[in-house]
Order: sequence, then structure tokens, then C-alpha cells
Amino acid sequence: MSLLGCEAGEGNTGWSAVSSRRDAEYCEYVAARLSSLRRLAAVLCGDWQHADDLVQAALTKLYVHWGRVRAADHPDAYARTVLVHEFIRERRSLWVRRVSLVGRMSDSPVAAADHDLVLDLRAAVAALPARQRATLVLRFYCDLNVEQCAAVLGCSPGTVKSQTARALETVRRALGPGQDAGPDEPAGHAFGTATPTGSDQP
Repeated sequence: MSLLGCEAGEGNTGWSAVSSRRDAEYCEYVAARLSSLRRLAAVLCGDWQHADDLVQAALTKLYVHWGRVRAADHPDAYARTVLVHEFIRERRSLWVRRVSLVGRMSDSPVAAADHDLVLDLRAAVAALPARQRATLVLRFYCDLNVEQCAAVLGCSPGTVKSQTARALETVRRALGPGQDAGPDEPAGHAFGTATPTGSDQP
């Protein structure tokens, strides 16, 4: 996918030196973080094409507010927050169709995982409300603690805990008796990997 704001030619002499420096910093950051942003978006969406659209929308906001991003103590956390908020906003929009979570999210094999259970887990997680799905992704894919999740989602730690509990309970009910949807490794299986590693290609 293209890097938003990084396609301008060298012949555009209308930009000031400050603007050129700003754009260069932005392009350098996006080039270094694009793969990880795409992986996170794919875990949230369950669809690589939609994930690219989500990343493009997030990059637009990062470009517009680049001054805030570069001044932030943790630019990666800022970018992740923008991406998650954009996902939640899109899921709330009436024109967004619900996508089914199919296929692999990573080329990396999931060791000792039941294939049917993994597919069932992904389908159950994909059916969750946007905020609950985002909470699980932040907790078990991004490996954020409760306080960090609360900062990203703009809510209290108590809300993160309740959203996590409700989401896991919904997944357990969807899986039915005899299946596990515990808060550790099974949650990682639902996203294809428990940590943000592996290929960024479907």
C-alpha cells in the first residue's frame, strides 16, 4: 500500500524547508511502522483489504496531526490509539458490513492448536461488539495491561476489566460446553498469534 503523504516529487518547490522536514520525518516513521500497523489492523478487522483501508484512514489522521505525534512521549502508542479508535468508529458506521474472520492471520504456525477450535474462536471474536473486540486485541495481542488499555480506549480500568470479562464470556458461550476460551493462550489463537510477530501478509 502507498504511504500517505510520501508521494510528493522533489520538484514541488512550494513547500518550505520546515514542511519538507516534517514530511520526511512522517514518511520515515510510517515506513518503519507500516507492517506492524497492518498486522494490528488485520487482527482487528479479520480482513486484509479492510485492514489496509483502516490503516490508510489512520495514516491520514497521523499526517494531519503529525506535530502531536512527534511530540508524544510514545508515538507508537499514539498511532495504535488512532488505529483502534478508527476501527471502533468504522464498526459503528451503518455502511460497514460485518466481515467474517476466515483464513490465516499469520504465516506462522500455531503450535498444538486444534484447527477447528481456532476457526471457531476467530468467528466468535469477530462477532463481538467493536469495543469488546478491541479490548481483547489490546489485552492479548498487543499484550497491554489494564491501565494501558484504558488509556487507548479512553475509559476507566474497571471498564476494561468488565469489557474483557463480558467478551470472554460471550466467546465461551459461542464455543459451547467443553471448549476453552481462557484469557491466555486460547485468546492468542483467536488472533493467529499471541504476540505481534510473524508475516504481515495473509
